[in-house]
Amino acid sequence: MVERVVVTGLGVVAPNANNPRDFASALRKGKSGVRFYPPARDLGYSCQVAALPEGIDDLKLRYLTPDEALATNENSTLAAIAAIDAWMDARLTRPHPNSDEVDWDSGAIIGTGCGGMDALGERLVPLFHAGKVAPECERLFEETLTSGNSARVGSLLALGNQVSTNSSACTTGNEAVVEAFHHIREGRAKRMLAGGSEGHSIDFWAGSDVMKVLCRTHNDAPEKASRPMSATASGFVPAAGAGILMLESLSSAQARDARIYAEVLGGHVNAGGHRMGGSFSWPNPEGVRRCIRDSVEAAGIRPEEIDAISGHLTSTFADVQEVECWSAALGLPPSKMPLIHAPKSLIGHALGAAGGIECVAAVLELVEGFVHGSANCEDLNPALAAYAERIPHTTVLVPDMKIMAKASFGFGDVNACIIFRKFEG
Repeated sequence: MVERVVVTGLGVVAPNANNPRDFASALRKGKSGVRFYPPARDLGYSCQVAALPEGIDDLKLRYLTPDEALATNENSTLAAIAAIDAWMDARLTRPHPNSDEVDWDSGAIIGTGCGGMDALGERLVPLFHAGKVAPECERLFEETLTSGNSARVGSLLALGNQVSTNSSACTTGNEAVVEAFHHIREGRAKRMLAGGSEGHSIDFWAGSDVMKVLCRTHNDAPEKASRPMSATASGFVPAAGAGILMLESLSSAQARDARIYAEVLGGHVNAGGHRMGGSFSWPNPEGVRRCIRDSVEAAGIRPEEIDAISGHLTSTFADVQEVECWSAALGLPPSKMPLIHAPKSLIGHALGAAGGIECVAAVLELVEGFVHGSANCEDLNPALAAYAERIPHTTVLVPDMKIMAKASFGFGDVNACIIFRKFEG
């Protein structure tokens, strides 16, 4: 039996809001989470803005005991908050920490781009270099593990099914959702938490700053720095956060009378092989087109049924190629394209967490019937002039919207696309 897969819970920690309700409101209002970031200025970085969640030190004590908080780096803290929120939003009971019961039917695939880089670069390595091999180092080593985000969630929620961390650069969050979808569809689990998390790390951002792929032209006007599809885009804004979805088989959701937000119709993951112009930092356009086409085919829909596209759209010169790839893959001329918009214009690029956060946004938009505007592309790149009417700059109400495509195209020439449909019983 092939299971249908639905979304029954959402959790998000984003630069402009820390829960799904407030996140939906922030998207509707076009609220930016990009702010000036003094440590980048102090280190002489070209990019001195970032999009970081606020109030995390206080928030985490509502989710973690003091001992747990001490042994959890920022990346796994964000994953834990978003995952617990998604679990509780799905109206499941959080297990008691002293219970020996394990939920063998539930698991998690929660990815990350750089994992515990903050613990490694800012605390563990300096201790070792100073010759201070203390008991603290053992705890810090645990924090540096890339798998620490999913492992922490597995511990907090007593998950007994697959618990793993994937890492595919900017495609990570989307890839996790696709993999969890197949896991449930094939009957290997009833429920899977899926998405991504990313803590902030000034050390990790250094490489991107040197490569000149970060925004360096709006340090004095942070909210204008992230400019997808703009003629004056100069690079992406680094970000942090977490976005987790509770995916569940329809039979399990119906058996427990769960609230259902949306259905995952299908998805696809591929790579471009670093050919036909593709490289570590630039996508092979044929790989992108194939990923989109195969996702639509897997979902069993026609391209013209898609009402909106939540693009990867990072505020680089690749934005033009991405929009053109969507048009070619769907076989639709610019005037017939779905509405296409860029979440990163409001929340920056959270790397391994980007896909998860933006999947949460896509589901919320479907449920509430709106497409938020892409900020800062009032000077639309001239190469996209034919698509201008399909790129909203402010929130558009679409009460009859049913299907949204969400894609990520990441460093390493890797791609992932998911098709969501609003659930209507």
